[in-house]
Formats: sequence, structure tokens, C-alpha cells
Amino acid sequence: MIKKEAAHHSNKAEASTKTDITELLNKSEISLWLDHYNDIFSDFDPRPYAHRALSQDLLDEAKRATREAPSGVELRFLIPTTQRNLLHETMIKKRLREHFKKHSARLETEYKKVRKRGIIMAIVGLLLLAAATFLYQHDGDKWWTSFLIVLFEPAGWFTVWIGLEQVFFIYEDGERKLNRQFYQKMTKAEIKFDGY
Repeated sequence: MIKKEAAHHSNKAEASTKTDITELLNKSEISLWLDHYNDIFSDFDPRPYAHRALSQDLLDEAKRATREAPSGVELRFLIPTTQRNLLHETMIKKRLREHFKKHSARLETEYKKVRKRGIIMAIVGLLLLAAATFLYQHDGDKWWTSFLIVLFEPAGWFTVWIGLEQVFFIYEDGERKLNRQFYQKMTKAEIKFDGY
């Protein structure tokens, strides 16, 4: 009788624990299991949590999880209750925010630089095409103007198209866009730790 009652209580506690874990998982868009805080960081970096490099596995998993998530995401780390340390968690949250803000700012600067360069290239290309058109209409019979027309026209088209590609397409699809969106989302993410 005692064994049956103990087994009944054990099954009830197990079911309750599973329910608690399910509730924790449903609370956020991104929930990641940890055995200990070191799982967040690179194994090759021995520095303290405040300066350590983040684990590439963590970043890859977070990127995968945020693809469909809205802009205000919640990142929740689930760690055994016996392993929790509020001081470590505060340092880790600060380190994560610094990492996300730094990379977001870097990607935003790169994005603006590429777009600016694209606009300049498109303008230069248009100027080359305008020069070719001018030469064609005014001095198109001389050999040196014919040479400049032959040089300016394809160079102008090439420069315009490459410039417009940089303005409209380089960051509009592919890995660059996904990285930029990921870091923009993560700078606004709420970071939480929960025990299990």
C-alpha cells in the first residue's frame, strides 16, 4: 500500500513538473535549455562572463528561432534551479545586450555605407551616360570622341546597374538581411532566466 501511494505521488509530481516546464516553454518565443551558464559562451574563451564571447551554437539557435518571431522577442534561458546565481545572470544579461547592440550597430553602419556607395555609383554611371550622349550629339565624328563614347556608354550602364543593385538588392534578401533583422530584434529582446 505504501509503495503504491509513493508511486502515485511520484507520478503526480512528475506530471506537475512536466506541466511547469511546458508553461515555462510557452511563456516566450525563444526558450533555450542550459545545463549551466557556460553553455551560453564559447568553450574556447576563458574570460569572465562580462567579457566572454558568445557560443556560436547559441547564436545559430536564436537566429533560427527568431526568423518568424515579431520584433519584440523574449529570450528565456531555462537552467536547473540548483545552478542559478542572480549575480551571474545580471552579468550575462548585460553581456548579451552589449553583444547584440554592438553587432546591430555594426551591421546598420555597413548597410548605410553600402547603400551610400550604391547611390554614388548610380549617379556616376548616369553622369558617364550623359557625357556619352553629349559627345555623341556634338562631336560624334572625331575619333577621340568616338573612343570616349565607346568607353563611357558601357561603363555608365555597368556603374548604374551595380550601384542600383547595392541600393535595392544586396540587403533585401539572403544572409545579410537575416543577420541584420536578427540583431535588430535581439537589441529589443527581453532576456530572462527561469529555473526548472
